[in-house]
Amino acid sequence: MHFTFLIFNFPSPMQFKALLVSETDEGKFERKIVYRMLEDLPANEVLIRVLYSSLNYKDALSATGNKGITKKFPHTPGIDAAGIVELSRHENFAAGDEVIVTGYDLGMNTPGGYGGYIKIPAGWVVKKPPGLTLFECMIIGTAGFTAATAVYKMERSGITPRTGKIAVTGSTGGVGSMTVSILSKCGYHVIAITGKKDAKEYLQFLGASEIKGRDFVDDTTGKPLIKSQWAAAIDTVGGNTLSTLLKGCGSEGCVITTGLVDSADLHTTVYPFILNGVSLLGVGSAGMLMEFRSIIWDMLSTKWNVKEKFSVIGKEVSLEELNEKWIDAILDGKVMGRIVIKHE
Repeated sequence: MHFTFLIFNFPSPMQFKALLVSETDEGKFERKIVYRMLEDLPANEVLIRVLYSSLNYKDALSATGNKGITKKFPHTPGIDAAGIVELSRHENFAAGDEVIVTGYDLGMNTPGGYGGYIKIPAGWVVKKPPGLTLFECMIIGTAGFTAATAVYKMERSGITPRTGKIAVTGSTGGVGSMTVSILSKCGYHVIAITGKKDAKEYLQFLGASEIKGRDFVDDTTGKPLIKSQWAAAIDTVGGNTLSTLLKGCGSEGCVITTGLVDSADLHTTVYPFILNGVSLLGVGSAGMLMEFRSIIWDMLSTKWNVKEKFSVIGKEVSLEELNEKWIDAILDGKVMGRIVIKHE
């Protein structure tokens, strides 16, 4: 699929509030809430008034100056956005359309959802699916989209509720919370793995069948294989956790990697693959083709709609609260569920 980008300017004196991250002459980074003009945004096809955004780990890295995420500053993070089309130069969208944007370059090197307006290519935009509000779409956001993509790939590999237990690491985070909820709705026996001692009630509400500590998936024996205890796994952690999940996965099972909260390293052998037939699958949702993206959003609004869990998973905050508390909290591992930012 190919997109043709027509570049237009949107002249307007309108100001909007945004979180701006700047680099000082000393190489340090600071962030503050400022008022910006529409002219500060790059020329592009679609102008969207952002009503909601969300907080992801990648956003927090950008907001603290991680140049592996964002190369040039000053910058407005926010890889998710949901709002109303104000002006469009593309036939697929018209003023008044309710839309969502997750991934691509939004919030990385293109001003993102922590601003009241964004200007982006039409090829990044998805019309809000029926059955979900814009607020609910941001409870899902990139985290929920990643979770749904992982479940989709797992099922495409032949895993069903009858196959066996599914291990989910980082189960109280954004991806983990949505993964546990979707799997539970589909009838899977979910082993939720967490390091948070106060998470039992939360995870039981999401539908976890078992709750285990991190040591459950932290094998240090050095053995190439261990006793199989799960038919498949969805991992957000990486490092030795991912290695353990591979070693302990059942015959013809699969392990899906979605993150690297602990480490980007993977030390393993070929034995899980050639003796047990285990598959290692990856989820890279940011640049996913629109055709596939639409399928996943349709699933999230129908078969995998878990909005009955959203009152506990999602927490609404202001842009000021995001800046003052929640960016640092997610980096410190102190966030359960999803943080949704409401623009004034």
